[in-house]
Amino acid sequence: MLKNLEKWHYTKLGLAIFGLGEAGLAYLFASLAIPTAHTWEWALAVVFSIGTLQNFGRLIRKFIYGKPQTSTAKQD
Repeated sequence: MLKNLEKWHYTKLGLAIFGLGEAGLAYLFASLAIPTAHTWEWALAVVFSIGTLQNFGRLIRKFIYGKPQTSTAKQD
């Protein structure tokens, strides 16, 4: 089951959903950390922000490069 989730995570839709989810969690923990100044909340906000950037970076690369094309050249 986890293998299927990982495979789906690297699809365009999966990257978008995981990116939005991590962005929401980063916003939540940053909002909680501002009034309380707990270090662990700031740390989680940073971790989820980095995850958001990674997922959206991978998503943009998928849109730019797409699937690798197989060669149609004849091989001798």
